[in-house]
Amino acid sequence: MAGEQLQVLNALDVAKTQWYHFTAIIIAGMGFFTDAYDLFCISLVTKLLGRIYYHVDGAGKPGTLPPNVSAAVNGVALCGTLAGQLFFGWLGDKLGRKKVYGLTLMLMVVCSVASGLSFGHTPKSVMVTLCFFRFWLGFGIGGDYPLSATIMSEYANKKTRGAFIAAVFAMQGFGILSGGLFAIILSSAFNATFKAPPYAVDALRSTVPQADYVWRIILMVGALPAALTYYWRMKMPETARYTALVAKNAKQAASDMSKVLQMDIEAEPQKINQMVKEKSGFGLFTKEFAKRHGFHLLGTTTTWFLLDIAYYSQNLFQKDIFSAIGWIPPAKSMNAIEEVYRIARAQTLIALCSTVPGYWFTVALIDKIGRFAIQLMGFFFMTAFMFALAIPYDHWTHRDNRIGFVIMYSLTFFFANFGPNATTFVVPAEIFPSRLRSTCHGISAAAGKLGAIVGAFGFLYLAQNQDKSKADAGYPAGIGVKNSLVVLGVINALGFLFTFLVPESKGKSLEEMSGENEDGEHQGEAEHSSAHNSRLDV
Repeated sequence: MAGEQLQVLNALDVAKTQWYHFTAIIIAGMGFFTDAYDLFCISLVTKLLGRIYYHVDGAGKPGTLPPNVSAAVNGVALCGTLAGQLFFGWLGDKLGRKKVYGLTLMLMVVCSVASGLSFGHTPKSVMVTLCFFRFWLGFGIGGDYPLSATIMSEYANKKTRGAFIAAVFAMQGFGILSGGLFAIILSSAFNATFKAPPYAVDALRSTVPQADYVWRIILMVGALPAALTYYWRMKMPETARYTALVAKNAKQAASDMSKVLQMDIEAEPQKINQMVKEKSGFGLFTKEFAKRHGFHLLGTTTTWFLLDIAYYSQNLFQKDIFSAIGWIPPAKSMNAIEEVYRIARAQTLIALCSTVPGYWFTVALIDKIGRFAIQLMGFFFMTAFMFALAIPYDHWTHRDNRIGFVIMYSLTFFFANFGPNATTFVVPAEIFPSRLRSTCHGISAAAGKLGAIVGAFGFLYLAQNQDKSKADAGYPAGIGVKNSLVVLGVINALGFLFTFLVPESKGKSLEEMSGENEDGEHQGEAEHSSAHNSRLDV
């Protein structure tokens, strides 16, 4: 009895790919669409905010945000996301995935709209309002990480589960593209309607009063895709695994999934009771959890942490690279709205060429070659390209070699997305027990966001010139870009090593991975054979 799986879970595991799988991807993916749109747009908006609110009369260059304000505007959403991942991850296991799911979405919609409104006209009041609402926007986005991954893994069949969870995450690619395209269209329309001279010609008139609407509209439009999916999220039934294994309601689970799968499923309350009696229901802070899943949690948190340090530090080099290859001319040669257009165009091109294809390579191949192989390969190539950029760094700074630099740089991000950026999201949703799945995914994702904060801010200071007089205004001397790239190479190499702590979950049911089907006596035996089989698979 104990080794058998519930019929309702088995039906989900062996179900053919159907329409409901795709609706689930879109409904779950819209949170990531909004997440990427929002994170992407803030880099366009910060330049414009600097020109509007921090203009200095008679200065040779347009106004820019002071370092502490820039750090706050960029970083506050990451801090909110980290808090949201931990809180909603825990709540998703306590109250159920569905109950919490609508809440995160409403938070995202309200805060997206509110971040485009400001209370007051002074630079300080505008920045404080923006930071306040971006924190809570991040909080909502954070909740979407563990909930979307868990819902998708619990709905999917075991054959294509990896591709479905990765597809939810890959919606970020579309969010980035939409953000870029919308900013290009909006800035073109405003530039054509409200003509303005470049900054060098007339500093004051280069920023038209209407430019203040541009950043607000860009931020507020982020609420639309999230709002559109709210109704569908509310109609989605609770996942059968939560209803059956955590809420212990076999009848409800069978009835919900009968509708979704359009087939008759028998409720098996006696089997659930049997499973409950056999399992002690160990918690997160128990010896039993440490013994069974301690190394797994260490593996998922460290790899995500290390990956995000490297992934988020890219933004530092992006503007330098674009300026170096001539995609973005000097700021003083453009007016404010034209600058938004140029940066949006450059970032959209990078996204189109390296970021988006990487995600979909993962979706196509994750259930064929497995999570473990993709993650190892990704970290390996990221390490190789970082060292290839760092060691001959002086060679790459020459004008003739800059195209080579951009190609190498793009490949680093291609292998991040066709690699650990996708797999670190997929694996935590598959290897932990149902009652702790959302919590453990939230913990892993929060470790990632901690890495993002280190990457975005630690490297902002580290990458400064070693000569204080050549560092950006307001920053102390750092170790320089070359040494920063070496450090990133070492971080990626560590990610490669920590990947060995993470088990392969390709083609296995969730209960097989978490050991929820076996009773205590069979547990050790089953884990041994599962480990043996996964080695044979690889």
